[in-house]
Amino acid sequence: MLQLSLSNVAEPPALSGQLLKWIGSKHRVAGEIASYFPRDFENYLEPFLGSGALMARVAPAHGLGGDRFGPLVEIWRTLASDPDMLKRWYSRWWRRTQVVGKKEAYAECLASYNRNPNGADFVFLCRACYGGVVRFRKADGFMSTPCGIHDPISSDSFAARVDNWHLRLRTCEFFHTDYRELMQRAGPGDLIYCDPPYVHSQAILYGAQAFRLDELMKEIALAKERGARVALSIDGSKKSGLTDCPIEIPHRLFEREISINCGRSMLKRFQIEGETAENELVADRLLLTY
Repeated sequence: MLQLSLSNVAEPPALSGQLLKWIGSKHRVAGEIASYFPRDFENYLEPFLGSGALMARVAPAHGLGGDRFGPLVEIWRTLASDPDMLKRWYSRWWRRTQVVGKKEAYAECLASYNRNPNGADFVFLCRACYGGVVRFRKADGFMSTPCGIHDPISSDSFAARVDNWHLRLRTCEFFHTDYRELMQRAGPGDLIYCDPPYVHSQAILYGAQAFRLDELMKEIALAKERGARVALSIDGSKKSGLTDCPIEIPHRLFEREISINCGRSMLKRFQIEGETAENELVADRLLLTY
């Protein structure tokens, strides 16, 4: 089967659904964001992989994905190399929900993960936790997100998504690494998409406390000098457009800025205990160096 890529087809088919529930996932707007990508790139690099929504949407023939969170990278590597194993990881815990109930199975899985962080437990946790909000306690590093209000998808539904995503990402490589190391691999003709922790809205999420946007801007400038093209998603506005999120953007680093309507803030819904967040529409900036 031909590996789909923006470099060889104008419009890849829609994905079957999110593989992982992940706060800040670009799944709903991946098509819109990807429409601003060049079609003649060589390698596609995504150094803040997270939910993988853009990489799966692009389905590059040559893709490099990276993340500093080891259990997440374990999931993506398994998706590419052994999708049946990934299905078994999820099915084990989903079947447990049918025996003891959702909350009980989630508590067991969470305890197992916190004893030994691993992708096999985490793949179920991120689908069953509240809103895909992955957060950890500062005191001991334990994942602290409660069980979600909705039932996790069935093992059959998850397996179908694994098959769908595997076809798009099976030729990609995944690295447990800092974003700088992955970005430094980019050269002339390559495309980098950055979706880092957001300065104004994601401080409670994993890795957000140590992230510095000014350091990322320096890496973007270096990649641009090497001939790579970079697209960056970052804070735009919140409170349904009533509040702009100020960001320090180096002069002349980016050529264009596009506003992407992302809908209601799931993180805000989590923080206000599941209320509808009618006035919490958010829009992202999409900044392009080309």
